Amino acid sequence: MSTGEEIPTVVSFGEDVLERMVLAVEKVRDRLRRTAAALEAARVPYAVIGGNAVAAWVSKVDASSARNTADVDLLVNRSDFASIKKALEQAGFFYRHVKSIDMFLDGDGAKARDAVHILFAGERVRPEDLLPAPELHIDKEHRAFRLLNLEELVRMKLTSYRDKDRTHLRDMIEVGLVDQSWITKLPPELATRLQVILDNPEG
Repeated sequence: MSTGEEIPTVVSFGEDVLERMVLAVEKVRDRLRRTAAALEAARVPYAVIGGNAVAAWVSKVDASSARNTADVDLLVNRSDFASIKKALEQAGFFYRHVKSIDMFLDGDGAKARDAVHILFAGERVRPEDLLPAPELHIDKEHRAFRLLNLEELVRMKLTSYRDKDRTHLRDMIEVGLVDQSWITKLPPELATRLQVILDNPEG
């Protein structure tokens, strides 16, 4: 007997869709590995930041809580940029400067999302940012690539404070990397932002 209500349709994803999902994740990881290898070979200091850095830190506590990301973001010294450009172009990347962002596209004709994005240590990412990006402080225990240390990463996320940054902060809070004790470690303007998230962890 019909109740007049529509029964939701179950969507079945084909193997090709699942394969594309897996491939998208692997492409980002491969891009990160190739970038790190090129800069290590060139002996250029760098730190992985952004979503990949958050995922690396979260994975140290609970790998199942790590979130995939489409971006590869690096913090570097501006004085090393010529060496970085040479190393990444030799590794098959193409340099572009788009809307004040320095990036290296992963192949000729690649999209901006298929790129390595470069931020400069000690400089503001956007003019309106509360604080400049930190210096290159590396977590020496991470072996896969040079990872920005946790305190500086949290400061960067609080400075940027976009929706995805707040999501990344919640991920770190959820696994216990960041908690109420951090409030006293931060500049007042960043501490206020963190307190808002701690008080409302569900967003």
